[in-house]
Amino acid sequence: MINQEPFRNEPFADFSDERNAQAMLEALTEVEGRLGREYPVIIGGERFATGDLHDSVNPSKISQVVGRIHHGTRELADKAMDAAWKAFETWKNVPAEQRANYLFQAAAKMRRRKNEFNAWMVYEVGKSWAEAEADTSEAIDFMEFYARQALRYDGPQPLTPSPLPFEVNEVKYIPLGVGIVIPPWNFPLAIMAGMATAAIVTGNTVIIKPSHDSPVIAAKFVELMEEISLPPGVINFMPGDGPVVGEHLVEHPRTRFISFTGSMNVGLRINELAAKPREGQIWIKRVVAEMGGKDTIVVDETADLDEAAAGIVAAAFGYSGQKCSACSRAVIVESVYDQLLEKIAVRTKALSVGPVRDVTNFTGPVSSQRAFKKINEYIEVGKAEGRVIAGGGRHDLADEGYFIPLTVIADIDPKARIAQEEIFGPVLACIKAKNFEEALGIANNTIYGLTGAFYSANRERIEIAKRDFHVGNLYINRKCTGALVDVHPFGGFNMSGTDSKAGGRDYLGLFLQAKSVAEKL
Repeated sequence: MINQEPFRNEPFADFSDERNAQAMLEALTEVEGRLGREYPVIIGGERFATGDLHDSVNPSKISQVVGRIHHGTRELADKAMDAAWKAFETWKNVPAEQRANYLFQAAAKMRRRKNEFNAWMVYEVGKSWAEAEADTSEAIDFMEFYARQALRYDGPQPLTPSPLPFEVNEVKYIPLGVGIVIPPWNFPLAIMAGMATAAIVTGNTVIIKPSHDSPVIAAKFVELMEEISLPPGVINFMPGDGPVVGEHLVEHPRTRFISFTGSMNVGLRINELAAKPREGQIWIKRVVAEMGGKDTIVVDETADLDEAAAGIVAAAFGYSGQKCSACSRAVIVESVYDQLLEKIAVRTKALSVGPVRDVTNFTGPVSSQRAFKKINEYIEVGKAEGRVIAGGGRHDLADEGYFIPLTVIADIDPKARIAQEEIFGPVLACIKAKNFEEALGIANNTIYGLTGAFYSANRERIEIAKRDFHVGNLYINRKCTGALVDVHPFGGFNMSGTDSKAGGRDYLGLFLQAKSVAEKL
């Protein structure tokens, strides 16, 4: 029976409730007993152990192996393409209600196992309990919402009656074919599940090429989809090196679309490779890309400074700043600049950074050695460009995990490197502006355009910001992170991607093509 209830966002568990905290601790213990296992390539339901193993480690405790992943090859990628197209020939004709019901089943199963999926994210990508809970909840939301939207796209579409006598017209949305899903590590369950299920619920089949830093979580999601008896080949699991497997699949002449979330440089590379037709290719590949940002919170002299400080710190340092929506720049009108800086510094210094198995730590490590090195290099750049008012040193546990102190750097020039380049870590640049007009100009001075926020009590300025603050997701008097499915459709402008609006009511259209049929009776 198809689920006809209205969509509602999945509620977050409150871990201050002792029962919820105990259930999460039990899940962490249970999952810890399963760390270190091997995960093969999965093609058409068949397992392939290649022997080319990659260890996914716990960034909070780099001596701990979360899982060992068999990397795929180009030959296996070709085999996955064959399996996906074979499955597509059947899957595309499965009624939309039946496809949607698979997502409802998956969402229900994930809901029952929320703490288990949360625990995998604590171990593999260093998410705090609260951040992991939000990630799993969003994955559930995506499946519930996209299932309902698939039914809407499958229904009758409004058309003007034909002025021609005895003619009946209809528009049907049909799937594209086989797509490559390339998800990020920072929302390793929600974004990966959302990208994959949006594609399959509309009748496509996919090959998931998971992030190098979160392949175990992707494998657990694929296992869940097998448990609900999703037909083999609808989702195929192809871990591997980006230049070996990822680029091969992007360039493949039988690839119909690529759904990507990640860095600007990789997104532009995918767009470039996808744009060039290959021998035997009969379509223009569709690229759906979300590519990060350099997000700004603007504060004017009329704002509630305590609220602004709380929003800036939460948006800058939640999940150690490893969100494409994270606040990496605070642009503050000069008359309240020093006052707000002090509030930001006090709040930042009060937050604890440490192993996230411990719920008392606000945030944990950065994702990898590569990220650790890059972020620390940016902190050194920032020290030369401005004045450190919080953090900036070496964390006591930096030899055990990829821990970096939460860092705030003041007096940054709007064109400085740390004001322009995406750092993707716990580094906040604070910039002084003469007035609101200059602050808004600074907010718009990057190549990105993903999220932003404006704190003000001035109605006229708020309306100007709504019109002229050029980002895909703008927030007024609240932080610029925490988008909810069907509440804040998510996607940005400029080099932040294709403005795909994940979690919005037009998102599924990116995985469909419209076919108009006119019949003379």
